[in-house]
Formats: sequence, C-alpha cells, structure tokens
Amino acid sequence: MAAPPRKRSGGGRTTSLRGDTSESDKLESTTSWDALEWTKIEPDSRYVSHVKFDFLLEAEQVIVEGYGVVLVNTDEAGTLIVTNFRLIFLSEGTRNIIALGTIPLTTIEKFSKMVMKAQSAPRQFDKTPSRRLLQVIGKDMRIIVFGFRPKTKQRRAVFDALLRCTKPASLWDLYAFTSGPSKFKNSNPKERLLIEYFRLLGEGSFRPSMSMIENGSFTFSNDLWRISSINSNYAMCQSYPFALIVPKGISDEEVLQASTFRARCRLPVVSWCHPRSGAVLARSSQPLVGLMMNMRSNTDEKLVAALCTQLASVRGARRKLYIADARPRKNALANGAMGGGSESSSNYFQSEIVFFGIDNIHAMRDSLARLRDYLDTYGATSSDGMSSFLRHGGWTWGGGNLSSMSASVSTLGDSGWLIHVQNVLAGSAWIAARVALESASVLVHCSDGWDRTTQLVSLASLLLDPYYRTFTGFQALVEKDWLGFGHPFSDRIGMPTVSGSGNVPYELTRQTSTGSFSTSPMRQPSGSFTSQGPSSTHAQTSNNYSPIFMQWIDCVSQLLRMYPSAFEFSMVFLVDFLDCLLSCRFGNFFCNSEKERQECGVSEACGCLWAYLADLRASEGSSHVHYNFFYDPVKHADALLPPAAALAPTLWPQFHLRWACPSEAQAGELEAQFRKMAVKFSELQKAKEVAERKAKEITTTMESLSAELRNEKQLSSLAMNQAKRASKENEAIKRAVQSLGCNVHFSTTGDCTVGIESNPTEIPQKFINSSSKRDGTLQNDEKSDLSVSITVARCWLCTAQ
Repeated sequence: MAAPPRKRSGGGRTTSLRGDTSESDKLESTTSWDALEWTKIEPDSRYVSHVKFDFLLEAEQVIVEGYGVVLVNTDEAGTLIVTNFRLIFLSEGTRNIIALGTIPLTTIEKFSKMVMKAQSAPRQFDKTPSRRLLQVIGKDMRIIVFGFRPKTKQRRAVFDALLRCTKPASLWDLYAFTSGPSKFKNSNPKERLLIEYFRLLGEGSFRPSMSMIENGSFTFSNDLWRISSINSNYAMCQSYPFALIVPKGISDEEVLQASTFRARCRLPVVSWCHPRSGAVLARSSQPLVGLMMNMRSNTDEKLVAALCTQLASVRGARRKLYIADARPRKNALANGAMGGGSESSSNYFQSEIVFFGIDNIHAMRDSLARLRDYLDTYGATSSDGMSSFLRHGGWTWGGGNLSSMSASVSTLGDSGWLIHVQNVLAGSAWIAARVALESASVLVHCSDGWDRTTQLVSLASLLLDPYYRTFTGFQALVEKDWLGFGHPFSDRIGMPTVSGSGNVPYELTRQTSTGSFSTSPMRQPSGSFTSQGPSSTHAQTSNNYSPIFMQWIDCVSQLLRMYPSAFEFSMVFLVDFLDCLLSCRFGNFFCNSEKERQECGVSEACGCLWAYLADLRASEGSSHVHYNFFYDPVKHADALLPPAAALAPTLWPQFHLRWACPSEAQAGELEAQFRKMAVKFSELQKAKEVAERKAKEITTTMESLSAELRNEKQLSSLAMNQAKRASKENEAIKRAVQSLGCNVHFSTTGDCTVGIESNPTEIPQKFINSSSKRDGTLQNDEKSDLSVSITVARCWLCTAQ
C-alpha cells in the first residue's frame, strides 16, 4: 500500500543573498563577466524575498535566490534561482528566463564547485582573487558554469540548496508528488497494456476494465497465443508486467517452471506478433546454462519451440527461429562464470544463434560523456567562456589549421556514440527483416533482458508495425516494452530509487562521485580551473546510470531522418518527450518496474506525461510542432526495411547541438521551413475560405436582387401597358365629349372640367335621354341656356399622358 504524500513545510520560504544596495544597482546595468567588480568584498545579507514570479509552475517554490551571478557560457549576468523543481537563470537586463541556464533538478547529472585562477600582472598576482564557479553537468547534453562574486557566500547557498533538493529524503519529496496530478490525470497503465495486448491478438474491439483486471478475466486468446495471468501478483517475476502473452499450447505451470531457467525469472514471452504471417518477436533474459554451458531445461526448450508455429504458406512446415543475443560473444561466454551464458542451437528446435556485439551500459555512459565534452569544447557556448572561437572573432576550428580541425572532428568519432547507435539500428533492422521477409520468429535477449533487449525489440517493432509510428502507438510501444517489461528507469536515468519493503518507508538512495572540469589546453587561454576536492562535489550518479533510453530515442530520430514521411510525430516531439522524462515532472517513468510504481501509487499521485503532451497538441491542433507535416500513412503502410548502407547515423541536431550550437541546431532545417510554409498556407487557405464564403453570400444577394429587379420590370411593363390602354380610352372619351360641343379642360391637380354652352335643342335627343336616365336631374327649360359642369377625377395614368 502506498504511503501518503508528505506535506512540505516552510510555506515556500525563500532565502535571497544580495550585497549592499549600491553595488546591486551597479549590477543591474551590467551583463558582462568582465564588467563585474570581482575584487569588491561585500557583506553577506540574507532576507526573505516577497517577489512573486509569474513563471513558476503549480506548487513550485523558490528556495534560494542569488544576484549578480554570471552565466559563463554566454557572459551574461543575472539572477540564479533554486526552486523545488529546477534551477532558473533570469537575465539581469530583460528579466527573461535564459533557457541555457535553466534546468530541472533531476536533469542535473552532477555539479561541483570550481575555482578559476585568473592571470594577472606579476606584481598584482597576490591581489587578484580567484573566481568562484559552479559547474552543472546535465543529462541533456549541456555543461553550464555560473560565476559568483567572492565573499558573498552566494555560491555556497546555491550549492547547499542543490544538495538538498537533488537528494530528497523520501520519494514523496519529488516535485511530481508535490504538484500532484493536476489536470494531467493518469489513467490506469494496466488497462492501457491490455488494450495493446488485445490489439496484438486481433481482439481490438474488447475494452479492458479494472474489474476485468481484478478478477483475472483478461485471459483472451486466439489460435496461436493467449494472455496469461500467472504473474498477476508479480510472484513469478517482479520485473515483468502483470499480464504476459505466451504460446497457447503452454500451460501456466510450464510457464512458471520455465522461468526458473532464465536470469531474474525473465522467461521468453511474446512482445509482438505479425497479424498475417504469425511470426513473433519474443524477449527474455539469458539462460542459466552454467559455467560448463551444459545446463538445460526441457520446459524452456518447449516454450521456445512453441514460438516456431506452422507456416501458413507451406503446409506442415514450421518457421525458423533466430535467437538474437545482443551482447558480444565474448561477453556472453564471460557471463558463464556467473551462471549465465547463451543457448546452443542444437538444443533449440530449428534455431540459429546470432550475436550483435552491442556494448554494455557502462560503455554507453562513458561514450555519451565523451560526446558531451566534445560538443562543449568545440561549441559556440562553451562552459569555460573562452574556447568558443566563434565568439572571439577571427579564430577558426583547431586554431586555424586543417590538421587541427581534422583532429578535433576525429574526437567526435573517438566518443563512439554514433557507432553504438549504428549497432542498435543495424541489429533492429536485421531482426525486422527476418520477420518481414522470412516470416521467421526472433527471440531477443542480452544479460538481464531489460536494456539492449528492450532497445532491439522496441525498435524492430517500430520498423515492422506502422501503428507504433503514430502518437497513440508510440505511447503503447513505450509503455509495453519499456515500462511494462521493467526497464530500470530509476537506475538508468539516475532518478531516486526505491528501497525497503513491508512497512518501511520507501527511501531514496543515490551514490556519489566526483565531478571534473575538462582541462584541455584549448580550454585554458586565460586561466586555469581546479576542483575543490570531493568534499565540495555533488552526489554522483550510481554505477548503474546509463543513457539507454536516450540512445533508443536517438535511434528513433535517425529513422525519422531516413523516413521523414513515415512518422506522425516530429523531431520536436521526441525532444520534448525526452525532456519531460528527464525532468521528473510526471511520474510515468518513476521506479524500476510496474510492480514498484503500483506499490508507490505513482499513477494516482502524479501527473501523466502523455496527457501533458496530448494537451499541448490539442492547444494548436494539427499545426502544432509535435505533428510531422510530411507524414503519409498510405506511403508507409507496411514495414520499414532500411538497407545496411542507409544505417549511417549522424548527430541529432535538435538534441545534441541545441545547447552547444543553438543556431546550427535549427539552421537550414527543412522541417522548420516546411512548417512555416504550411502555417502560411493554412492562413491563406483560411483567408480563401472566408473570401469564398463572402463571395457566395454576395452572389446569393445579387441573385435575390436580380429576381426582385425582374419582378419590378414585369410590374413596370404591366403598368405601362395599362397606362397605354387608359390613355387610349381617355382620348376616346375626350373626342366623344368634344363631339358634343363641350370644352374639356385638364387642371394641374388632375381634375378634368367639361363645360357645355349650347341650345338644348341642339343637343342630340339621344344624349339628353340617356342623361335623364342616369341622374334624373336634367329638366327642359326652353327659355334658358343649358350649362353643365362635369368634374372628372383623373387617374395617374391620365396625368402621365
């Protein structure tokens, strides 16, 4: 049962170290190493800072602030802040965070106090004080150095704060537990593992649940394979996941018996199966064949033989089995002295043993350290502030001659890092080719089966299965082969490890060693660096520290470079993913196994890295930098089988060069240029859609107006016809009235007046009779004249005439 997280005390109390106010004001206007008055001795002043920093994360608390500190790599003065999560460097002038000088505490591999004795005139030698330095070496390929003013005790305060914060007393003092899951809540990792298992067995329509896990009803099977619950309580193998895929014909009793023949009980199990051919990738640890290499296990041999299922294309024929030993042959033989070793092909059905010759974790650790030193020495932001020829004008590589330049470049090859990467790539490509081209099954192992084995199996799966080249599939691959199968992340990444059992609290242990500052002649143009001895050095990483997972991500980046349209994610995603892992901001990669993470309650107490990255992508949609704009799933819908000639790795600029050569890390990057063009095209596309929408609205309005105009024209034409008819009628009436001897007058008001002045006897009898009938008012008066006034209301049509 997981112990409850411990609450932090102190309420985020901050210690700030600043000299007198006048000198502090001087530092506000300087941003240069040389401009600082290093001979100035100031009193030590401590106080609690009440400054509120907007850039702090949730639950991030300031521990110590140091002022007037110089980032030697860039000759920039500023403020150095130690929090419970990271080391932050703020520019003195702009108050912006300087990325180079800002590093999460768990990303720090080691740090140490250094002294640089500056050169001065002979008479002033004794008067020139040494410069107080703090060197920080990161696991992310950077070496940074901070300079402090003497006699201020600021370096000591920062150093002591780093010692406390990078060596927490218990697991729950880590920042991930302090901040909690927040909005990046973690779903149950066991459910996610079963989702992937169901997909591999062709049962992707089934959705696992916690009740299914609790009652053990997740044991689905197909014609060849089944999910076993034999390790549901981790009693058989503590470093394996709770569920395992094994051959259907092998019982749980045989599985349990076979586990005793393999190192750490890591027996052969299926990691990936081909959906059509039935070939599988299996993994295990080395067999315990003994010093004389003659020990055997019938159940282990039966289990391995069960991996060689029948070929669907040839009736009755069984597929070939390759046993890929990741180690050099001599190393495998040497392990025999400890009871280990390798299989004999005569003991395993239709098998062939292949050795890949990949070196162990110690060789990888030393190789990366040499690569980091090389990049720091010849980079544009070197940690000594002097050996950067690009910054000191006029100098070139190697002091200006071609032979020196060639020698410096050869140093990169001497680091051996790219050779190791190529070996992993070549081994993975060979495995993928055997499965894809020969329909053969491959069993992969090294010594314990959790370092080189995991690299090869997961990278071969990435080549074979296009699903793993998507965001969702990549997560499933990492969680299955790296987290589920117990890669010891705490040991390899150098994170706090869990120890103890029962009711004893889980304590963190970390061994120490001495850090060292490179003393290459090229790095001492104006002074010399010396360490102050072991007493002032940071706790060093354990002997088990090794960049195995980082190397695997490097291999993925090489494949992404070779096949730029085969992956849904980009190089930026890989860098951000690796940074999140090293920072320990989230708990996904804590501890050394699934069992340990479950016992510590990591998934419930800490935030989820995958949820955080998914939230980043959702903020910008498909235009986010994590998406690969070149991705074409149709083009690469099958396995990637790179030829040997293509497996020539190069430095990964976005990761290896981002601190040492920041401009070169991005210069000429095709993906970045394409992304800018794609964003601009997207903006133009949106503008086009808006314009088309407006044009459509205008067209609709024009059609409506045209219809109305046609109606108006029809009405106008009808009115004109009526007017013409009325005009003709008026003319007829006018002529008829005039024929009676009447005068017709049309007034401007539209009235028509008809005046009749005539002898009544002269009026036609017909008219009189008709008139009498109409109004009955006309009377005959022979003695008087007839005067008739008729008012006619003219219609507008008459007026129009």
